[in-house]
Amino acid sequence: MRAVLMAIGMSLLSGARVVPDGKTPAVSASAETDLSAIKARGTLRLLVILDDEREFFSGEKGDRPGLDYELLEAFGRVHKIRVELVPIAAWEGLVPALLQGRGDVIAGRFTITEARRRLIDFTAETFPTRNVVVTRRPHRKITTLDELRKTRVSVVKGTSMADLLPSLGVPAANIDLSVPTGGILVAMKSGKIGCTVHEVYTAIVAQKNDPEIEMGLFIGDPLSLAYGVRKEDSDLRKALNSYIANVRRSAMWSRLVVKYFGNSAMAILQEARED
Repeated sequence: MRAVLMAIGMSLLSGARVVPDGKTPAVSASAETDLSAIKARGTLRLLVILDDEREFFSGEKGDRPGLDYELLEAFGRVHKIRVELVPIAAWEGLVPALLQGRGDVIAGRFTITEARRRLIDFTAETFPTRNVVVTRRPHRKITTLDELRKTRVSVVKGTSMADLLPSLGVPAANIDLSVPTGGILVAMKSGKIGCTVHEVYTAIVAQKNDPEIEMGLFIGDPLSLAYGVRKEDSDLRKALNSYIANVRRSAMWSRLVVKYFGNSAMAILQEARED
């Protein structure tokens, strides 16, 4: 019900059509799925997670539809196509939905990982990121790997954070995968969980909204958010890459980062990349 209600809210956005999760007709992966077919269809179908993290896709009508929404709507205008949002209920459902032909692009907070690369292709980076350990006072701030390995850490199943923790030596018994998509910050504020791992863009927003939130240790390598496409959709990937390169060279990208993440975001993103 929540996914349907949020999908209805997204339908208020100008120029976008929303298809509730599970209602998208599949297209054969060998059929018309690349850029010429998308142009003939007139819509670019975006597979997205709609939850409480609203900076990339907000579900709001007006001037804050989300960073990725604004970027891809502008891409659509260049190619004379509309964007159509296809909400997916859980992170682990995004790649299967793409491979089943239910959408053309995975967008919004989607991290490049080697496990995902084996199944799909990615565009150039759309947003730099890195994982950071997040706690909420009175829980102690985590600043070392040894402290992290001794702490119970709650992350959402199917996310890149869930893949990362075992590689850092966090015991399986200390990894809590029970919190549903979109529920981490709510559970942390209520005191049900004390420690999590977020990508830095989420931590920036969380700390801005809740001053009790603390960012601790950056973990893993610097990462990239990007759009996911099927391996055979090379024309679409090339068109998106060309567009992304132009946007990243322009003032549009930094303007959108500040609009959705605040004036300090650029400096924090740079620190995460360099630490």
